[in-house]
Amino acid sequence: MTRTALRTLRAILLYDGSIEDSEVEILRLKLNDNGTIDQEDIEFLIELRNEAESVCAAFEELLFHSIKVNLLMNRAIDSEKATWLRQKLFTNKWIDKRGPQLLWEIITGANWTSKEFKALYLEHMK
Repeated sequence: MTRTALRTLRAILLYDGSIEDSEVEILRLKLNDNGTIDQEDIEFLIELRNEAESVCAAFEELLFHSIKVNLLMNRAIDSEKATWLRQKLFTNKWIDKRGPQLLWEIITGANWTSKEFKALYLEHMK
């Protein structure tokens, strides 16, 4: 999607401050138009989550599943991916509940993880 289309979609989705089930279906169709949800799409989902007052469980599932699939594409979590996770997700309060689960799913799905990822994992699995 173009940046203009993403801005328009953001305005529509956040009009009432919340993202609901019916809006998640629209997101799935719009973002998955090329068969995958790429890094730019994930950044957009994170921005939506940061700006929304509330989101439904389906949105959370779309967000976390997309992050996990994208990060595990080559089964390795290098320092760049670990830094991205720390900066984009683990600076937000809304991650607290799902963060440990996401990290567990990533570490068990990866064949190799960097020391930076392992440090992030240990910080949040206490």
